[in-house]
Amino acid sequence: MAYPAAVREAWLAELTGIREKGIYKEERFIHSPQAAHISVEFPSGSALREVVNLCANNYLGLSSHPEVIAAAHKALDERGYGMSSVRFICGTQDLHRTLEQKLTDFLGTEDTILFPSCLDANAGVFEAILGAEDVMISDRLVHASIVDGIRLCKAMHDTYKHCDMGTWRKSCRSTRTSACGSSSRTGLLDGRRLRAARRDRGARRQVQRDGVPRRQPRVGVHRQDRPGCPRAFRRDGQDRHHHDDARQGARGASGGCVSGRKEIVELCRQKARPYLFSNAVPPPIAASAIKVLEILSATTERRDKLEVNAKFWRKGLIDAGFVIKDGESPIVPVMLFNAKLAQDVARDLYYEGIYVVGFFFRWCGGQARIRTQLSADHDIPMLERALEAFKKVGANHGILGLDKKGLSRSTDSDGDRN
Repeated sequence: MAYPAAVREAWLAELTGIREKGIYKEERFIHSPQAAHISVEFPSGSALREVVNLCANNYLGLSSHPEVIAAAHKALDERGYGMSSVRFICGTQDLHRTLEQKLTDFLGTEDTILFPSCLDANAGVFEAILGAEDVMISDRLVHASIVDGIRLCKAMHDTYKHCDMGTWRKSCRSTRTSACGSSSRTGLLDGRRLRAARRDRGARRQVQRDGVPRRQPRVGVHRQDRPGCPRAFRRDGQDRHHHDDARQGARGASGGCVSGRKEIVELCRQKARPYLFSNAVPPPIAASAIKVLEILSATTERRDKLEVNAKFWRKGLIDAGFVIKDGESPIVPVMLFNAKLAQDVARDLYYEGIYVVGFFFRWCGGQARIRTQLSADHDIPMLERALEAFKKVGANHGILGLDKKGLSRSTDSDGDRN
């Protein structure tokens, strides 16, 4: 196919503009297993650097757990590398059935269906269960995968201000049918506000999402109860119709699921396009996920340690003069409100031995931040070292103690505007 010079130049100009604004994203090459300490090559071709990893979804430190690895090896030897088929043709092993049953028990739902990823789960579930007569009402900061799922279904769509129950009520009252989402990128929605709003909503039909999106911790992470976010807000056993789960919240590999009412799960098996047209979750991943659920069911030790780490980290950042998002989540956004500043601070922290990444435009809607993520594999000495690095870099940039207005002015923020 012809590649017109004008098209090439247009794309090159766009890439050049991204670089000039200081918001160009570069990959970092990890030469070790995912862990609290990792060996990284950055920039490409440079010497390896040992760093503390503060941006993985490895909340419970199970990505490289020896029992999880052993389970994956066993399945690889006995069941093969992949299924080479979608589920309904010849892509379903008994491992998939076992994992779905264990997830159903773990979550306290009626049924569960696996997807290759959480993006696939969100891309498939809304189209399968919502029609043109339905309305989906979502937080304005929902995850990109939810946005894609909304675009793919025929339902009407409305939004409410992030974590603002007042605008949520208005949106629900303005429609006669609602699907009310409480998922966002910035942390946990206050369950008490959600419950109060639900009592006031007067909506006929709901497909509710409790907790946080794909890259936030969910199942088995929050509180000492197994189901995680739903129970953290004391919503287990209530009218929860479906639950999209990022299994990397507990494990850190791949895959997602929809768990809830049997009818919704069955509709996904019949109509969800990512389920019908994507190869099944590979056997080693299914087997390792089963092992993770066994570990989570046996002890709360890792969750307890994660909670201690999150509290220590949050207090340390606040005391140092950083602006963070309130909450209890082990995801702790350090708010910088400026895309280039977020990139620069993340780069300088890397050279201080701390691996973090700046988040900005399109995903954060003008709310640029460094999203730090705690793990049960971290210990207090690691976090103390990281705090000292944050203080040093923050002081070098003159941002300690600044509020949102001051941070927004600290450098040119044009790159962070929608």
